[in-house]
Amino acid sequence: MYTLSNRLRLFSVILMVVGFVGLIIGFAQRPGSIEEVKERMAAHDAHGGGHGEAAVQAEGHHGGEHADDAHGGDAHYEHVLHQLQNKPWAALYVAAFFFFMIALGVLAFYAIQFASQAGWSPVLFRVMEAITAYLVPGGIILFVILALSGFHVNHLFVWADPEVVAHDELIQGKTSWLNSWGFIIRAAIFLGGWLLYRHFAVKYSRKQDEDAEGNKWYKKSFKISAGFLVFFIYTESMMSWDWIMSFDPHWFSTLFGWYVFASLFVSGITTIALITIYLKSKGYMEFVNNSHIHDLAKFMFGISIFWTYLWFSQFMLIWYSNIPEEVTYFITRIEDYRLPFFGMLVMNFIFPLLVLMNSDFKRVNWFVVMAGIVILCGHYIDVYNMVMPATVGESWFIGISEISAVLLFLGLFLFVVFRALTKAPLLAKGNPYLEESKHFHY
Repeated sequence: MYTLSNRLRLFSVILMVVGFVGLIIGFAQRPGSIEEVKERMAAHDAHGGGHGEAAVQAEGHHGGEHADDAHGGDAHYEHVLHQLQNKPWAALYVAAFFFFMIALGVLAFYAIQFASQAGWSPVLFRVMEAITAYLVPGGIILFVILALSGFHVNHLFVWADPEVVAHDELIQGKTSWLNSWGFIIRAAIFLGGWLLYRHFAVKYSRKQDEDAEGNKWYKKSFKISAGFLVFFIYTESMMSWDWIMSFDPHWFSTLFGWYVFASLFVSGITTIALITIYLKSKGYMEFVNNSHIHDLAKFMFGISIFWTYLWFSQFMLIWYSNIPEEVTYFITRIEDYRLPFFGMLVMNFIFPLLVLMNSDFKRVNWFVVMAGIVILCGHYIDVYNMVMPATVGESWFIGISEISAVLLFLGLFLFVVFRALTKAPLLAKGNPYLEESKHFHY
């Protein structure tokens, strides 16, 4: 049985406290009026156009006087005000979604193991179950943020702003789907279905440990996992439309659901590998061998390539066709987010390709850990790229809000996951494929 150390518990609590305080500071530093935005821009001009303030990016490197003339009075300043007020909300949303999608990716991977009756992975089931425990607090927090955003407490989703919709015929044509109540009801259905499967899957897994007579509970796990995967593949796609793609309601991609799936799937598998290696280094999970780590690393490599295939397919087709209402999505990111846009491509494709292609390297724990950390950072930046251009625009920079939000949810994630590991033995001893898994060799 795993015991949560006081050091790890204290570390996770410190992360949460520091992150929470930092977010409060980030929200407190938002400009409250157009006049304050003008003052920040004037201060930026007076200091020669450095890149330290958010207003620097929002101003687009023009002086305040010129921007006022070019953009029609205070309309431009009001736009910048909304961007700067969005920044801590967007940072909170990115971090909340990122850590939630890790747990969701693990849940899908866990269901696949049961539905495919995999023989190599049962020794990892307790780690997967612990990671999916984050779905409960992470899902509640994300639902609250979605509800606040859907009812226009902030300006994250432009389709939630009645004034914008009143003057936008394209969004008006989508209001049967993009409306506050539909948005919240669908989110409740998605989260409810995912959490319900997780509840029964873990319940049956525990009962299988106590079943000395047969595989009754394993068979139930198989059935609900197969049914869940059908539910998941539909709801994950709709979730990606609602929670990510609707930030840009004028744009759409038929590949987007798969693209988000690849990101959450590889992030989840990577987290399984990192936590398993950590536990093994502490003397737990001696039944996990190098072949298990090798297989996890193969999935990390393979899904990274799959993610790249989807990224390139989406980008290449849109860029080559050069249809204005489609290509503007990428033009915005290339012009205003050049470093994170191409940086995450290096981190999510080139780095895993070079590091994890060699079969021998997949068995070296520190190699897998190094690759895993880069992959997770790369997919955080991927989520950042999907959210920030539509919510913050040119006003982006990595500041206290972004760092604090990551620390807050990282602390919560570590606390929930490692606390969940203490609730059951680290070996799912009742699984019928356990012996095969313990002696698995690639």
